[in-house]
Amino acid sequence: MTSPERLAAALTARLGEIGPLAVAYSGGADSALVLAAAVRALGPGPVLAVTAVSESLAAGELAAASALAASLGARHLTVRTRELDRPGYRANGRDRCYFCKSEVLDSLAAVAREHGLDAIATGTNADDAADPFRPGIAAGRERGAHTPLLDVGLAKADVRAVSRLWSLATWDKPATPCLASRIRHGVQVTGSRLARVDRAETAVRLLLAGAGIDVTDLRVRDLGESARVEVPAADLAAARAVPGIGEAVAGAGFAGPVEYAAFSSGALSRQAPALSPFLDRPRYMPCIGRIGDAFYSLCQVKESHADGVREASDAAGDNARGHPLLFPSARPDRGAGGGGRPRVHRPGRRRAGRGGRHRRVRRQPRVDGR
Repeated sequence: MTSPERLAAALTARLGEIGPLAVAYSGGADSALVLAAAVRALGPGPVLAVTAVSESLAAGELAAASALAASLGARHLTVRTRELDRPGYRANGRDRCYFCKSEVLDSLAAVAREHGLDAIATGTNADDAADPFRPGIAAGRERGAHTPLLDVGLAKADVRAVSRLWSLATWDKPATPCLASRIRHGVQVTGSRLARVDRAETAVRLLLAGAGIDVTDLRVRDLGESARVEVPAADLAAARAVPGIGEAVAGAGFAGPVEYAAFSSGALSRQAPALSPFLDRPRYMPCIGRIGDAFYSLCQVKESHADGVREASDAAGDNARGHPLLFPSARPDRGAGGGGRPRVHRPGRRRAGRGGRHRRVRRQPRVDGR
């Protein structure tokens, strides 16, 4: 295993090669290390930390990120991102992170250009690249985002080791993915759902702390109407016995019963979607980045506050309808006038008769009656 000192030197050298840049900075262990390495390699002047602020950012995360950036002497800006304006993000298929990361990086790149910076970097590490449920990495690759941790080969354990070597407060910070990662695939992402997950996690954490249970990892999963509280397996029995958790989760906006389970990172990615299971089919992945938004608009549902009626998004269907990747029968090389094989009439099929109406062409019986 490579020593933290050697990894730190390699990371610093890599940031020096990239030069002046903006860092997609969430305040987590990965992006914090990228920011710290950039400041060490280039000095604070040509480095800009940019944090995306939206409904998916958990309460308290921005303040902690700002404090760490200030301790490093780095310039820190925020940019308002609008992930909820993207149909693919709201539809909440397994590639939701692609649309989220696309919005974040597009917004970050605009801020970087305003400050004379062309390069942007993310905190993608080697473990992320090996994870099959990381479609957001494709969004970064398409936009030419640098991945210094991955370039040097740092896995999560290495990130923590180097961060501890540099005395970064984030060296042992638990992973804090966006709030949308708590919503079961197939359940539409809305601002109200994100807010109730945030309220529920804050309330449950306070109750656990009051009972003397200091959990490192806590998730309140939105399963549609009900919720599932996940804590580390060692704390599960104690958490079940804490009074008031069910009431707190209900008070946050959940109507169904509360489930309990041992914490598992990425648990919802391994669970079947609640709605529209065809979103999970990998054959649609080539559409991402070109007509992905239009396709996922087909699957989008609007939740009525009155009666929960779901309506299909017809406008987006008109935009996507006829695209050869989604509807092979609409390819221009099929059918009359398409430049491909001509249509051939076969007995037993319908063909136009008088007035343009269709009539059934019946096969004639054989002479021998068979």
